[in-house]
Amino acid sequence: MALVESVFGPRPDGVSIPEPPSFDSIEDERRYRKEQLAAGFRLFGRFGFSEGVAGHITVRDPERPDEWFWVNPFGMSFSRIRASDLVMVDHAGTVIQGKHAVNRAALVIHSHVHAARPDAIAAAHAHSLYGKAFSSLGIKLAPITQDACAFYEDHGLYDDFGGVATEDDEGERIGRALGQHKAVILQNHGHLTVGRSVAEAIWWFITLERSCQAQLLAMAAGTPKLIPHETALRVRAQVGSPYAGWFQARPLWDQIIHSDPDLFN
Repeated sequence: MALVESVFGPRPDGVSIPEPPSFDSIEDERRYRKEQLAAGFRLFGRFGFSEGVAGHITVRDPERPDEWFWVNPFGMSFSRIRASDLVMVDHAGTVIQGKHAVNRAALVIHSHVHAARPDAIAAAHAHSLYGKAFSSLGIKLAPITQDACAFYEDHGLYDDFGGVATEDDEGERIGRALGQHKAVILQNHGHLTVGRSVAEAIWWFITLERSCQAQLLAMAAGTPKLIPHETALRVRAQVGSPYAGWFQARPLWDQIIHSDPDLFN
């Protein structure tokens, strides 16, 4: 049997590799993005990323991606959010579709993140435990594990915490600190990730949270050994691409869709 090359190395000809879906209509793409967003919130609930009413994930609407995005209802448990509960707003905070209120901080942060990053389809932020703890150090993630290398020289640091993000200038500064990276550490706050799909943004958030946990554990035990620069760059190319982020989220989607089929309602 002939072998063909792929990002996964040689494989038998005819063996399929999952790819992000494409759509023939705006309606189909909108439904898919909303379902992925609802699944993302369920995963955040499953991982324990909720902290009261804090935290939000957004995705651009395919009809007017530069103007509209979908977000979670203010005050609704991540573990209960369904696709039909999501709210579509514009960058000024006007509700375009939906019947729930939206967190002001979500509007301030995500409107500016989306404005600063036209390539980012989705953005994720929550007050997760290890992200909060790590952010208080005011440092970037170190290349001490293979997983952490996904963020090597590809995350920013926002070191100007000014309280709850309710003013536009705070959102603008967060957008600048993110830059062209896939993530940003928000000092004394947590972290935020972006992606070209909901799945990618969610995966970067989850694996960044775990990498923060790993570094905190390693630092508590001693002085972690750093992965050399060239090796870290090579590993980032292997595990830190948009496709790698989308693909690595697939097992999580399979789990949550199986356990929480009501998210599609």
